[in-house]
Amino acid sequence: MSLAPVPSPQNVKDQVSAAEWQARVDLAACYRLVALHGWDDLIFTHISAKVPGTEDFLINPYGLMFHEITASSLVKVDQAGTKLMDSPYEINPAGYTIHSAIHEVRHDVTCVLHTHTASGVAVAAQKQGVLPISQQSIFVLSSLAYHAYEGVALNHEEKARLQADLGESNFLMLHNHGLLTCGSTIADTFLMMFTFQRACDIQVLAQTGGAELIPIGQPILAGAKAMVAAVTKSAQGMGGALAWPALLRKLDSLDPGYKT
Repeated sequence: MSLAPVPSPQNVKDQVSAAEWQARVDLAACYRLVALHGWDDLIFTHISAKVPGTEDFLINPYGLMFHEITASSLVKVDQAGTKLMDSPYEINPAGYTIHSAIHEVRHDVTCVLHTHTASGVAVAAQKQGVLPISQQSIFVLSSLAYHAYEGVALNHEEKARLQADLGESNFLMLHNHGLLTCGSTIADTFLMMFTFQRACDIQVLAQTGGAELIPIGQPILAGAKAMVAAVTKSAQGMGGALAWPALLRKLDSLDPGYKT
């Protein structure tokens, strides 16, 4: 299948507000960072971000690898999944189901990030889910929900159940499927996924050792939110504002093409 060229940066930048362009740049950076960390799954999985001041959102063009995504190539859709700007690409229908469901009801959420990593799916296939065995796990467990597997997310009737299961949580484990984070900024959402992924990596490694695992006590788990606030210097979020500039410096040194 032959696709038309991705719209040029100049064409897109001139058609959107400064706030939307900044959201596009940050979201494209998030895609590149996911690829850099090896969390991508070819052209599958997805990250979305609200267009500032609207209920519309940006999502990846279905067919591009994450390391190819630029600010200009992101597809803008409304809550019905209708494209709002010309693009030669469609969007992943399963991605639309999941992301539109969350953006529809969580007005505190700007960004939604979903992955299918090996460790993430491995823990998602475990009945007990995330175990309280690492420092990373306590941050996840402070705001974690679970959603049962219903097959590839193409049935729009699943949206209500996904919304109910997520509730006010910011971490969602999709059983037999993968990981999802959502936050008030793109930076926070990425850092949440970094922590979620690391907790799963550690859990799988710890389980392969065959030794008895040491669970973290309930009093420590109960104080996890206060610990997050102290470490990140923020009563809300996961410290994305602290980490994001450093992440962008690293990305700019390796792969600055996301800004186009």
